[in-house]
Amino acid sequence: MSYLQETLDLNSYVALGDSFTEGLNDPGADGAFAGWADRLAGLLAGDRPPGGFQYANLAVRGRLLDQIMAEQVPEVRRIRPDLVTFCAGGNDILRPGSDPDEVAERFEAAVAQLVDAAGTVLICTGFDTRGVPLFKHLRGKIATYNNHMRAVADRYDCKVADLWSLRAVQDRRAWSEDRLHLSPEGHQRVALLAARSLGLRTEQDPEAPWPSTPALSPAEQRRENLQWAREFLLPWVGRRLRGESSGDNVEAKRPDLMPL
Repeated sequence: MSYLQETLDLNSYVALGDSFTEGLNDPGADGAFAGWADRLAGLLAGDRPPGGFQYANLAVRGRLLDQIMAEQVPEVRRIRPDLVTFCAGGNDILRPGSDPDEVAERFEAAVAQLVDAAGTVLICTGFDTRGVPLFKHLRGKIATYNNHMRAVADRYDCKVADLWSLRAVQDRRAWSEDRLHLSPEGHQRVALLAARSLGLRTEQDPEAPWPSTPALSPAEQRRENLQWAREFLLPWVGRRLRGESSGDNVEAKRPDLMPL
């Protein structure tokens, strides 16, 4: 895919975050997950000669904001890349009793460190969960957190990839079977949005219409929802009740800058 670089001259990129940025449920060619950040790195590398663009992905599934600040943010201060993407706090917001105002204060503290260590910082808002069973009840908390993040971006002159307004991901096909992580096509849509948020013009449109498919009947939707709850939702809730994380014993897939 070709692009035109409008405003930025980027030679190195570090991605921070949790499972969303690690790229869960988007299988890569090497057996590891790819995901939107890897896809964005490919867009940024463009047609440069081998080694002309370097990329690290420090994201680890299940990580909370404080863990990202402790484990990943210091690496950015060491590497000092041209670009950092920082998508964090979603796992905190999903926890019962969490306060989006308090989470946003910690998010801002991390951003303050990142802008001193990187040329450009891009943040991602949270998705609109209006169509997701159970998580639709968290929509107000996510919206509150998003408003804080946009304000932080304004104060620190960060770029914003506004996932809340990305209509394409309201389609069920943008999500994998677990409905918690994007499908490969969903990751591609987010990569295109992030690229455009950085000032790149991509040939593909992140909001391109999906192919038409027959709508499910109410009965079919209920069966799908029940199956999803049994296979994915209940195990997810159980891990949280037991204090377990999907990221236990998982390390970053690309822990330092490597050429693309």
